[in-house]
Formats: sequence, structure tokens, C-alpha cells
Amino acid sequence: MNLDECFYIGYTSKIHGKNGEITIKLDVDFFEECKKLESVFIQLNKTDTSLIPFFISKSQFQNNGTFRVKLDDVDGIADAKPLIGKGVYIFNTVLPTLSDNQFYHHEVADFKIIDSNYGEVGKLQQILNFPKQAIFEVLHATGKEVLIPIAKDIIDTVNRENKTITVTTPDGLIELYLE
Repeated sequence: MNLDECFYIGYTSKIHGKNGEITIKLDVDFFEECKKLESVFIQLNKTDTSLIPFFISKSQFQNNGTFRVKLDDVDGIADAKPLIGKGVYIFNTVLPTLSDNQFYHHEVADFKIIDSNYGEVGKLQQILNFPKQAIFEVLHATGKEVLIPIAKDIIDTVNRENKTITVTTPDGLIELYLE
């Protein structure tokens, strides 16, 4: 399995008990859907983009944003220890469907960004994830980079069919980058 086909949901944080159960610290907001997972993929080596599948035989959601799982063929502390501190992924196809102005970062790659006042800003290059704010990195037709904060009050519409995101940025933000 390859990283391009999967979505990061968190990491394995610790071993729980003697039977090899593992606690996964979830980094998502669709906890209910995680309860229904039948399998996950774990990235054992950060320099390798391949993922190893593990079937879940038992799971329990914890109130603190963690998910305790019993993985098939992980039967004790010795089996579980090499899995701790590793990224956990699921297939992109099992992600909950988002609607309206919600989107997964990977699904809006190459969308056009259109400002309601300025017009077409450019093509979305990537989303920069910072601790307090995610930011659209947009390439303008002039070759200049424009950074737009991602916030509910800035994003007007996400049109998946036309691959566009319409935003209303603060006055002068776009022009600031293009001077």
C-alpha cells in the first residue's frame, strides 16, 4: 500500500495492557466513523512510503481523542512495541463524505482559488499546516506566491465539480503579494 492512496488519521502512542493492544492518538474529527474501521495501515519506516495493513479485531474509543485497538497477529508487548510511534492511515475511499465548504486537504489539490473581490488568484499548490492555522499556498499567473489563511469566514464556496474554491480575503491581502 502506498501513502498516495491513504489518509493520515493519527499515530500509535502506547501499548495498553499485556495482550498487545495499542492506543492510537487520533488527529481527525470523525471519531464515530473510526469506531467502524475494520483495518488500518501503519507506516513502519518514515523513509519508506509503503504501508503495512493490520486488521482490527477489537476497538474502543476513549473520551480523550484516543482509540484503543487490538490488531490481528499482535499478541503481546513484544509484537506491539515496534508499532509504537508510527503513523496510522486509512484508505482515502473510506473517508466520510464532506459537504458544503468542508474538504480534505488532499482533495483540493490543483483547485483554482477565486477571490470574490479580486477575481482569479491562481492555482492551489499546497496547503501549509501550521499549529494555529492552515494556509493555502497559491501560485498566481505572474509566478508569485500568494498565501491565504484557511478560515470559515474566508472560504465562501468549494465547488468540487468545477475544481474551484471561492474566498473573500481581507482588503489588500492579494495585492500585498503581487506588488
